[in-house]
Amino acid sequence: MQTPYYLIDKSRLLQNMEKIAKLRELSGVKSLLALKCFATWSVFDVMSEYMDGTTSSSLFEVKLGREKFAGETHAYSVAWAPHEMDEMLASSDKVIFNTVQQLLRFEAVSRSHVRGLRINPGISTSDFDLADPARPFSRLGEHSIEAIAPVVDLVSGFMFHNNCENASFERFDEMLGQIEEQFGSLIRKMQWISLGGGIHFTGKDYPLDRLAERLKRFAGENEVQVYLEPGEAAITNSTTLEVTVLDTLYNGKNLAIVDSSIEAHMLDLLIYRESAKMQESGDCKWMICGKSCLAGDIFGEFQFPEDLKPGDRLSMQDAAGYTMVKKNWFNGVQMPSIAVRELDGAERLVRGFTYNDFAAALS
Repeated sequence: MQTPYYLIDKSRLLQNMEKIAKLRELSGVKSLLALKCFATWSVFDVMSEYMDGTTSSSLFEVKLGREKFAGETHAYSVAWAPHEMDEMLASSDKVIFNTVQQLLRFEAVSRSHVRGLRINPGISTSDFDLADPARPFSRLGEHSIEAIAPVVDLVSGFMFHNNCENASFERFDEMLGQIEEQFGSLIRKMQWISLGGGIHFTGKDYPLDRLAERLKRFAGENEVQVYLEPGEAAITNSTTLEVTVLDTLYNGKNLAIVDSSIEAHMLDLLIYRESAKMQESGDCKWMICGKSCLAGDIFGEFQFPEDLKPGDRLSMQDAAGYTMVKKNWFNGVQMPSIAVRELDGAERLVRGFTYNDFAAALS
């Protein structure tokens, strides 16, 4: 296939799905795919066999979850607009309001729906202020018991989302204990609790059994159904971004320009100033550069067994999360196709993008 393209490897994806299934079996939690991280519906048929549904951040994600993924559809948005309500309610099983004011504003129209409220416990694991839901002056959820208590009879569940790439069970356990201590009296009035995403429980050596026991204990002691909302955990290490070297030069360092762009195709890495991942070997060090005109369009520096040359193929690893949902047409750079490697090793093209798609996105 012509590069660039994202390549989703089903065998790698299934490794994550099997861990999710094990956690469900051991703990009784339900697992919802966070579409804000990964919404490539061509593999939803596989994922829906191991997960219980989807959760959203917008009306369009709600509708995609309902149309493409079996199971429950949870509708959350930082703020719902009045004109979105009818479609959102028709396409979801649960709606989670971000604030008490939104809950009260749409109380009448949503009265026959299962409703929840987001609570911000004021603690998180984020190393980035940009992504920290508990940052100062955060708009993400209610934090005051005094504001929440008067409306508890209007909802049947709460959503806490305060983990962010948290690979430490000990830190998760500690924060869940703080949540119970602070909001336990309200939690025990609920029927269900979502603990959000950001828990890296499919990572290598994560103590899955301990997590399962903690979640089962939390559910039992509070008599609630627990939901998790894995995004990265569902698709970590499942996908590569396949690119080709177009040109090389030397300007104090060896530079290779590829037919892709970190700003257009792996935007989160640029936002958080992180390097892409690549399987490295050898002593030849090269900086891999995107083909856009942005000076800082750099994937990172990597070691290779020999010097790169035009025509060489490279694979950016772990390229599923927050990539395909954020890809854009900056500079008119060719948008990567989406391909799937089946369990038998065969690769098939799922979707390609053309000039017509570029023009249709503009006016």
